[in-house]
This record gives sequence, structure tokens and C-alpha cells, in this order.
Amino acid sequence: MTKLSVNINKIATLRNSRGGDVPNVVQFAKDVQRFGAEGVTIHPRPDERHIRYQDAYDLKSEVYTEYNIEGNPIPKFVDMVLKIKPTQVTLVPDAENAITSNAGWDTLKHKDFLVDVIKEFKANGIRTSIFVDPDLHQIEGAKATGTDRIELYTEAFAHQFSLGNQDAIKPYMECAGLANTLQLGINAGHDLSLDNIAFFKENITGLLEVSIGHALIAESLYMGVENVIGQYLKKLK
Repeated sequence: MTKLSVNINKIATLRNSRGGDVPNVVQFAKDVQRFGAEGVTIHPRPDERHIRYQDAYDLKSEVYTEYNIEGNPIPKFVDMVLKIKPTQVTLVPDAENAITSNAGWDTLKHKDFLVDVIKEFKANGIRTSIFVDPDLHQIEGAKATGTDRIELYTEAFAHQFSLGNQDAIKPYMECAGLANTLQLGINAGHDLSLDNIAFFKENITGLLEVSIGHALIAESLYMGVENVIGQYLKKLK
């Protein structure tokens, strides 16, 4: 069964839009775990426009499933992760002004940097994952960094699938096959939803975890958080 990690950034966005502490991100994290989610994901950015660095610390004692912290490994981010020691750190090369993640790492160009960062995280007992585009050369490059896992950037698949193009899964299948051969764990995320998650999961051999935030929260506005999480869990079996 593929694990579902719920990205709670959008809950923090809603909280920050009004000020105060409603909705409470820590309580929401506790609730999604109670509803069956096998992990909680956050992606703090330097400007703290949604998840704040303090949220990351506050969540440490409340996430009893898998705690996944995503982000660009700038010094402040690295220091935070080393202090919290989450289950997993997912390295994402997003620019400071990016609305959302929009590209994977060039694992060939940035190999030396990634090797050093990953080595430090793994020395502290933190599982590592690299956000990558569905490109075979980038998968090979990821293996050379020493990372435990990759996270496939699924926006291209989600967009094309919504247009009826099921062939959009093929590059992901090829990359998953290579990752399995190289003994790299496979995660995936970005624009996965109830509409496409079953098809994606059925076609990606060895898919260990998906991180879903925006779609899950949007779907929950109509169907309820507990109900939506239950639907994802059924589709991921």
C-alpha cells in the first residue's frame, strides 16, 4: 500500500490570511492522522507565507506517523531540519518567490552540493528524498548523490491526464523502473488528486508515498476532510 502524507500548507495559508490561529495547523495535523493519513508534510519557505518555521517545531511532538519537511536546503532550513529530525526531508529547488514548486533538481549540475547536504542529513538519521522531473538522466544523477528516495514531480502528468492523455504516465513509468533497478525509493507529488491518483498508483511500480495538499484540501471543502482522506486511502491500496 502506498502511504498518504497530507501536506498542510494550505491550512496555514488560510490561517495567515486572517491572522490569529484559526484554523490551527497543529490540530489539523493531529486530525488528519486520526482520520488515517500515514504522514504529515510541510513546506516552509523563507518568507513564511504559509507554514512558519515555528510551526515546524510545534508539530514535532504531534506527528506520530511520518513527518516530512520539504524545502530548499538554505542554511536556515538545514539548521531547522537538523534540530527537529523529522522522518524525512525532501529537497526542493524552489526559488524564494515561487508560488509553488515548479521544477525538480538538476541532479547532475548540483551533484556536489546535494551530496554534502544529504550526507549531513543521513548522518543525523533523517531519510532523504530529492524532488526530480521525470527524466532518466536525473534519476541516475539522484542515485549518485546518495539519497534514499526521489519524489517524482507530477504536475505534467496531472495536467495531461486531465486533458485525457493517459500516455502522460509513460515517462513516470520509465523513471520508476529505473529507480527500482537502482534501489531508490519512490515518492510522488504535485497536483495529484482523487481524479488521477488511482491511475498513477496502478502504473508506478514501487510507489512508496504520495504527498498531497492543495487538491485534498480543495476536495475537502465539498466532501469533508475525513471522507476525502478515506477515499485516498482506498485508491492507494
